Amino acid sequence: MDIKRRTLLKTVGLTAGALATGSLPALATAEAADHNKNKKLALTVAHITDVHIRPGDNAPERFKNCLKQVIDQHKPDFFLNGGDSINDASYDNVVRNQVTEQWAIWDDCLKQIGKHEIYSCIGNHDPWWKAPEKTDEMYGKDYVVKRLKIPNRYYSFSKKNWHFIILDGNNSKISLDEEQYKWLEQELEKLPAATPTVIMSHYPILGTTQVLVGGGHSDAKKLKDLFYKHRDKVKICLSGHNHLSDHTTYNGVLYCCNGAMSGFWWGKGDAESAGTGYYLETPPGYAILKLYTDGTVENTYYPHTF
Repeated sequence: MDIKRRTLLKTVGLTAGALATGSLPALATAEAADHNKNKKLALTVAHITDVHIRPGDNAPERFKNCLKQVIDQHKPDFFLNGGDSINDASYDNVVRNQVTEQWAIWDDCLKQIGKHEIYSCIGNHDPWWKAPEKTDEMYGKDYVVKRLKIPNRYYSFSKKNWHFIILDGNNSKISLDEEQYKWLEQELEKLPAATPTVIMSHYPILGTTQVLVGGGHSDAKKLKDLFYKHRDKVKICLSGHNHLSDHTTYNGVLYCCNGAMSGFWWGKGDAESAGTGYYLETPPGYAILKLYTDGTVENTYYPHTF
C-alpha cells in the first residue's frame, strides 16, 4: 500500500464509509430481510479479505478473535477469503524467512475455524517475486496456491444450488489473462440457465472505491459485458484490496468491495475522528452473505472490534 493510497481523500465523506459503519447496511439489510422472509435460505457465507497477517501489534490473536466472532455470531457454512492473506511477500526487501513466518502464522490462525472450509483467491501481496530464482519453489503464485490449499490460481465450485467462481486478477494492468478469460467465458456458458453465481476477485471490478483510490480491474468493461450476457446467472461480485466498503449495483449485478479484516493494517488508523483501525472512513470488519434458493442475495458488512 503506497503513501498516495494511504493519504488520498482523508477529508472526503465517503458514501462507502457510511455504508461500512453499519447505518445504511443495517437499514438495507432490514428491508432485504423483510422482503426475503418467506424465501428459503440456501447458504450463509462469511467473506473475509485483506487479513494481512503478520507478527506484531498482537495481530494473530486479534485475527483469531475475529474469526471466533464470525463463527459464534453468524454460524457460516464456509468462508470466502479475498486475498492478501499475509501482510506482504511482494515488496523488494522481503526475504525468505519473512515469507515463511507469515504463512506459518496464517496456518496457525486458521485452526480457529475448525472444520469450516475456506476458499481463497490470491492477493497482490501474497506472492514472493524476489525469490533468488524463478525456479525456486516459493517464487510467485504457484507457491501461494499451495499455501492457500486451492486447486489453481483461478477455479470454481458449487454449493447447494449456488455456483462460485474465484478469479486471479494479478496479471498485467490488473486484469484477467487471455487463458483465464476464455475459461471464465466457458464456465459461465456451460452453467444451466439461471444458476445463481458468486464471483470473487481480489480487486474490485466495478464500484465506487476504485474511483476514489484506484486499484480496480482494468478490464472492467469487458467483464461487465460478459456478466450482462449471463445476467440470469451472475448475482454478486465480491472483492477487497481497497480496505473500503462499497455496495454498487449495475445491470442487476451487486458489486461489493468489503472492507479489510485488518482495517488500517492492524494499526491505530489514519483519522482520529473515525475510530480505531479505520482506513479513511471504513472500519475493520467482514461481510456475511445470505444466499437464497431463488437466487437472491444479501451482503452485509459488519465492523468488528479488536
